Amino acid sequence: MPPSTKSRLLAIELWGLGDLVIGTQFFLAAAKKFDVTVLAKPYAKELQPLLWPEVKVIPFSAPWTAFKEKYHVHRWPWLEMLRLTRILRGARFDVGLSARWDPRDHFLLALAGAKKRFGFPRLGSQILLTDSLIRPDPGAHRYENWRSLGQAVGLELPLREHIRVPRALSSKTREILVHTGAAQPVRVWPLENYQKLVGRLRQKQYRVQIICDPGQRDWWLRQGELAVAAPNTITQLLALVNHAGAFIGNDSGPGHLAASAGVPTFTLFGPQVPEWFVPLHPAAQWTEGKACPYKPCFDYCRFAEPLCLTGWTEPEVWARVEAFVSKVGQGMANS
Repeated sequence: MPPSTKSRLLAIELWGLGDLVIGTQFFLAAAKKFDVTVLAKPYAKELQPLLWPEVKVIPFSAPWTAFKEKYHVHRWPWLEMLRLTRILRGARFDVGLSARWDPRDHFLLALAGAKKRFGFPRLGSQILLTDSLIRPDPGAHRYENWRSLGQAVGLELPLREHIRVPRALSSKTREILVHTGAAQPVRVWPLENYQKLVGRLRQKQYRVQIICDPGQRDWWLRQGELAVAAPNTITQLLALVNHAGAFIGNDSGPGHLAASAGVPTFTLFGPQVPEWFVPLHPAAQWTEGKACPYKPCFDYCRFAEPLCLTGWTEPEVWARVEAFVSKVGQGMANS
């Protein structure tokens, strides 16, 4: 096969699964014009054949994305980072970009030696970029950052409301996937509430598959939920998603993955702003976290528990979930 004549583009997204999935429309559009490489956490290697088969992936777990001890610089994997720099420079990228206003990303773009470097500057990081872009409205969905980058490199990405998602693979319109986990505890609605919610769904004759984080599995088993699943890989998670007609869960990556597979989602938000991170599905619905003077506080909370999330009672959430599953079920049955 002759070498590609396309310009080489490096896209950096080093944070969560949901952040990476939000970039899907950009990666797909860019692959038509560029030879695209994505620098992301190792699970991007699993996502690549499923979501962006024409994109290359370089796995890297940036130490500053860890939840704890991220700034213990003496513990950073300096040898690995040196090897990464050599790999990036050896690729001779024509274009590099990041959808985050993060100077660390911009430093990596400069280390990579990308000829053109696009990004949203912060704290003087414009000196590391060749093309500084104006950040979209701070209240806009994170997808808008990718749209702005697309325009900067000659790509037209659809408006958020015009994104076309595949039809969900499952024809089991009354099967619902309930995911009770999240990357951080402040994003987890109490399991006791989820148990009551699942009971109500089953009383309505919906089939419910519970999936959870590995650390939650024993709790569900003690409640007699013997079929609970705790997937360890993206492939295992997507196999479960593809058997669902709807998805209910916390503000976490699996919801974004479900939306990308065409499954309508209902998200329980807490400390985060829904307008930034609602899964990209036209039928997506959500609850916004209760009022708190410190929102958004991302993955840290000043209180003993995230009252913005735990303040939602199960009856309050059920009223919204019942309307969601009823509407989704009717829509799929008639499609």
